[in-house]
Amino acid sequence: MGDNGVFSVSNASDSNPTALSQVPLQFGVEILPPAQGCVPGVNKPSFMTPTPLHGDVHHAAVGQAHEITLRAQISDNSIFDFQVSGPSNMSKTLTGLSNGVMMATLTWIPQETDLYRHVPLCFTAETLNSQSEMRCIIVVVAKARVLSGEAKVICDDNSISIVVSKASMDGIDQNWLQLRDPTCSLTSNQTHILGTMSLNTCGTTMDDSGDFMVFKNEINSFENPNAVITRRNQVKFGFSCQYPKIASVSNRYVNHKSDYIFTESSFGTFSYSFEVFTDSSFNSQVDPSQYPVQVQLMDPIYMGIEASTALPEVTLFVESCRATPEDNPFSPVFYDIIKDGCVTDETVTVYASDSTKYDFEIQAFKFTGGFDEVYISCSVILCAKDSPNSRCAQGCLGQAARRRRRDVSQETARHYITQGPLRVARQTHNYAASNDSGFLHMSTSTGVFAGLFVVSIAVVVGMLVYNAKRTRSVDRMQLLSSF
Repeated sequence: MGDNGVFSVSNASDSNPTALSQVPLQFGVEILPPAQGCVPGVNKPSFMTPTPLHGDVHHAAVGQAHEITLRAQISDNSIFDFQVSGPSNMSKTLTGLSNGVMMATLTWIPQETDLYRHVPLCFTAETLNSQSEMRCIIVVVAKARVLSGEAKVICDDNSISIVVSKASMDGIDQNWLQLRDPTCSLTSNQTHILGTMSLNTCGTTMDDSGDFMVFKNEINSFENPNAVITRRNQVKFGFSCQYPKIASVSNRYVNHKSDYIFTESSFGTFSYSFEVFTDSSFNSQVDPSQYPVQVQLMDPIYMGIEASTALPEVTLFVESCRATPEDNPFSPVFYDIIKDGCVTDETVTVYASDSTKYDFEIQAFKFTGGFDEVYISCSVILCAKDSPNSRCAQGCLGQAARRRRRDVSQETARHYITQGPLRVARQTHNYAASNDSGFLHMSTSTGVFAGLFVVSIAVVVGMLVYNAKRTRSVDRMQLLSSF
C-alpha cells in the first residue's frame, strides 16, 4: 500500500517484484447460484426450542460445566454447522436429527478469571447457501451456582402455575422471592411455594421460537435495599410454557385480553376479568373473535370488571381508568375516564352491582390526530370487606378530599388491566363519480337533492318573473291615469 493509502499491484515485467508473502498462498472463489427465497425454515435455517432466545441471560458457576443446546431446522437444504462466537475454551458437539433438524451442544467451564464477568455468546445456523438469524445471549459467571429448585410448571389455556418444592431450596424464605414483576408475589404451604399468573401479567413475556410461541417468567430472590449484609442464598430460575403455532393461541392474546391472574401472600390467587358487553344487562359479552370491537362515535359502550377470589369477604375498587390510543396504560397520549376513584367523563354511567363487580357505560369517542383505536386501562384493588382504612373505603379522592393513612395489609397491590382495542368505524359518504365513459353517476340521495334544488330554482325564477310583470302592469295603469 502506498503512502496515500492506495493499493498498487506490480506487473510481471517489473525487474524487482515485491513478494506478497513469504508463505505460499492459494485463493479460491466459489460463485453460488442466487437463493430462491428467504423463508425461515424453508430456504434458510430457523431456530427451534430449546434454543435460547435473543437477549436471554444464563447463569454459570466457576469450575462447573454449563451447557447450552441449539436446535435449527430447514426443509429445502441441510444444516452443516453452527457458527458460535464465545469463550475460546467452549466446546461444540453436532448431532444430526431427522427432517432437516440439526442440534448443537455447547459446553463451557468458566475459570477463576471469568468470575463476575458477563460473557456474550452469539450463534447462527448455516447451510451452504444461507444462514439463520443471529442470536446473542449473556452468560453471567458467579462463584457458585445460583439455586434453582425443583419445580412443576402447569400450562393452561390462559395461565401458568408454578409449584416449587421447598425441600429442593434449603434455607430459602418465600417472603423474599418474587416474579419478574415485583408487584406479583408468591404464596406457600408447608411443602411448596406456589404462584399463578395469566399470560399477560406479572412480567410474563411472549417470544417466537420458530415452531412454538413461548411464554416466559422467572422467580428471583431480592434483598432489603437498606441491608448491608445478607445470609440468604440467591435464587433465580426461569420457567415457561410453549404453545404450538398451529393452535389458535396467538389470536387469543393479540386482540382480546384474557383474564388477569395474580398471586399475593395475603390474598392468595385472584383474577380480574375485563370485558365489553353487548347491552346494559351485562350478561352477554362481545365474542373474542370480534376484536377489535367496531363502534360508531357516540354509541354506548358497555364494559364490566369482575374480581374472582376464594376469599368470601372482599371488595373490588376501581381506582382509575384511562383511554390510550395504544396498548400501553402509560402512553403519553391518554384521556382520564376515572381518576383517584372519581368519574371524570360526563358520559359515564356506573351501574349498581355486587361488591366484586364494576359495570359502567361510556359514549364512544376517538383520539384526534388520526388514531382509530382506543384501549381502556384501569387500575384495580381488592380490599378486605368493611375495612375502614383501606383504599376501597376512601372512595373518591378529589383535590379537596383528605387522604387518610391506609392499612395496606387489608388490600392488594394496585394492578393494571387493559381491554381493547375499540376501533371507531370510518364514516362513509356517497359522492358523485364519473365512469370510464365520462357519464356522471350519482347516489339516490344525491339525485333527489339535485332534483329538489332545480325545482327550487325554477320556483324562485317564476316568482321573480311574475313580480316583474305585475310591476310593469301597475306602472302602465299609473301612466294612463296621469293623462
